[in-house]
Amino acid sequence: MSGSELYERFMALHTRDGGLVMPNAWDGLSALMLADAGFEAIATSSAALATTLGRSDGRHEVTRGEHLEHARLLGRLTGLPVNGDFEDGYGDTPEDVAATVEAAVGSGLAGIGIEDTSGNPEQPIRDFDEAVTRVHGAVHAAKGRIVVTGRTDNFLQGRPDLDDTIRRLTAFAEAGADVLYAPFPPDLDALVAIVTAVAPTPVNVLISPADTVLTVAELQKAGVKRISVGPALYAHAVEALDQAIKALVAGDLASATTGISFERINELLARGTN
Repeated sequence: MSGSELYERFMALHTRDGGLVMPNAWDGLSALMLADAGFEAIATSSAALATTLGRSDGRHEVTRGEHLEHARLLGRLTGLPVNGDFEDGYGDTPEDVAATVEAAVGSGLAGIGIEDTSGNPEQPIRDFDEAVTRVHGAVHAAKGRIVVTGRTDNFLQGRPDLDDTIRRLTAFAEAGADVLYAPFPPDLDALVAIVTAVAPTPVNVLISPADTVLTVAELQKAGVKRISVGPALYAHAVEALDQAIKALVAGDLASATTGISFERINELLARGTN
């Protein structure tokens, strides 16, 4: 499938009634399980990927090449459109971001997210003009071959400025971003304000507004077109591991050794398209 065909396939999921739920996988098996459950597209999670490698997220500790290899694996196994959660585009300049987009297209990704983060804990959010220029560079490189998501991490980085968030998202849309994204809006009113301000550009939301857990239907009613879960499924799996470890420490072998059977795992692996 050509890049333009993959772009059209992925964008169609965003523009249809209800949009899509796009869960984030962290390895081949989780991707296969999501595909088996009927999801039509999946995403990487930079946080989950970094953690599986024993590294920190958002600090440039995972390389572009490592993330591309990971994304290619998920796509090869499932045959689904894969959206890459590619942090700030893996580079200091707009040209670096463009190179990342080109590499993502070459790797068969359907979408790529470009954040306004810097990787610098002292100043985690890039200046407005720089952030917009980087999204513009991504869009220019994409050339209609990959869905570009423009993302601001204001809320995630402790900057609860709704006006600046909307200003950035609006500018990203004007720069040509196909989808817009501001993780963890503080409440439903803020989410609706974002959706309204940037319409008709589709909006992604991470799980739900931070102060209450909304359902998929409630988020769709608010106008959200794409719902992702970030590292939440990975954290859920790790919580199960934590409970099993505690049971093992307590000597409870029965509780420590329950779980999915390897017959089921092998069945899922056999369905992979690799």
